[in-house]
Amino acid sequence: MNMTFAVIKTGGKQYKVAANDVIKIEKLEAEAGDIVTFDQVLMVGDTIGAPLVEGALVAAELVETKKQKTVIIFKKRRRHNSRRRNGHRQLLTTVRITEILTGGAKPTIKAAAKAEKTETVAEKAPAKKAETKATKAEAAADAPAKKAAPKKAAAAKEDTAAEKPAKKAPAKKADKADKE
Repeated sequence: MNMTFAVIKTGGKQYKVAANDVIKIEKLEAEAGDIVTFDQVLMVGDTIGAPLVEGALVAAELVETKKQKTVIIFKKRRRHNSRRRNGHRQLLTTVRITEILTGGAKPTIKAAAKAEKTETVAEKAPAKKAETKATKAEAAADAPAKKAAPKKAAAAKEDTAAEKPAKKAPAKKADKADKE
């Protein structure tokens, strides 16, 4: 039975989640495409736990794990010529909530979805290679026409350069020293 929302606890923080929500939480030890479950459910719909809701479970699919933007820590002590600057990048995991379960139900979505995703990527890869070969062949056919235009432009530049008188060479420093 799907509820409208749930409140879960993970990484020392609480999150209000609903089905298909994408949230960023503290780093989890899992790979992209894995199904993770959160068993510390504090509230489901109108049911409030004491402290946890019995038999409640939230299932989610792990999307990615990466670092967040750099947070600068700058400390300064006035009139002591003392400063310290430091940066920190927290590791965050992005998860997509798939379902909210109650009554001890198990997640219906399995980690097998990960295998299907890798197969579809493998199927698409050769198609992309075929497309790139075709586009390269078309580009090669168009390339000689494109190369001819720069040669004409270069020839036109040479003609204009021949018409203009050559620039005088700058005076040497030794000549200036002899004059003084």
